[in-house]
Amino acid sequence: MSNLDVRPAATVCGGRADVSAAPIRDLLPARTVRLGESTQVRRLLPSLGRRMVGAWCFVDHYGPDDIAQEPGMQVPPHPHIGLQTVSWLHDGEVLHRDSLGSLQTVRPRELGLMTSGRAIAHSEESPRDHARLLHGAQLWVALPDASRHIAPAFEHHPVLPEITGGGGLHATVILGDLDGAASPGTTHTPLVGADLTLAPGTDTRLPLRPDFEYAVLTMSGESHVDGVPLAPGSLLYLGCGRRDLPLRADTSASLMLLGGEPFEEQIVMWWNFVARTGDEIAEARTAWQSGTRFGEVHGYDGDRLTAPDLPATPLKPRGRER
Repeated sequence: MSNLDVRPAATVCGGRADVSAAPIRDLLPARTVRLGESTQVRRLLPSLGRRMVGAWCFVDHYGPDDIAQEPGMQVPPHPHIGLQTVSWLHDGEVLHRDSLGSLQTVRPRELGLMTSGRAIAHSEESPRDHARLLHGAQLWVALPDASRHIAPAFEHHPVLPEITGGGGLHATVILGDLDGAASPGTTHTPLVGADLTLAPGTDTRLPLRPDFEYAVLTMSGESHVDGVPLAPGSLLYLGCGRRDLPLRADTSASLMLLGGEPFEEQIVMWWNFVARTGDEIAEARTAWQSGTRFGEVHGYDGDRLTAPDLPATPLKPRGRER
């Protein structure tokens, strides 16, 4: 997934100054961003109020959109460094191509996980013959310093572990582990991503780790999370220090649970790059523009993205410690 802003701002992330050591309830607003020809997304991370949740550093929620007469998602080839992309669908299909030669259609409740490492390029598009509805989330995970220069990779996991808890809760573990169930997806920091389905009348508690910080993204339906009513497209930051999370729904609802050990390293995020210094960002941009380092994405019907101009101010992380 790409950040298609033509004037992307540099975002300083990481450090633990803004990590709440105690449970809180902070409802974060979304901003609307156009993605490709016909898809609008609600961007929830990064925001003015929250940069990261664990290693999760970017969250887009889109749909459900009726694309029966539309091309749907059309994201041309673009580069990434220093992160993992997570594709998660509730409706529709996304065709993934990358510079490793991967060609994979990702379908609802299947994990498409791309690790950029030192450099990769990819495209994402709705297949020519696609379903009527498109609904899902695209997320990034920042790689720690020890892993951010590894070889790029792509994983597709069509079967993921599930948890059927009491009180109307059903969970699919997307990344990391939750309540004893572990995803096969590769992770590089302690974290969790899970899809939660709440049946009508759900009233339960989900076990959590007190050393993780958490947030909940509402995908569909209305629910109450720790007593806070949530509408679709909401992101509720929950802080650390929780051993469980109260969940309630009068009608069917679906959520995504995102969490992880607070990300201590400071990073610079600009356009589609996660790095540690402005010089690294500039080098990656130059490499993409010159056609080196990232390889080629074959088979996409269209031109690749051109990198935006770098901002005039230097890109550098600021010191932030808890």
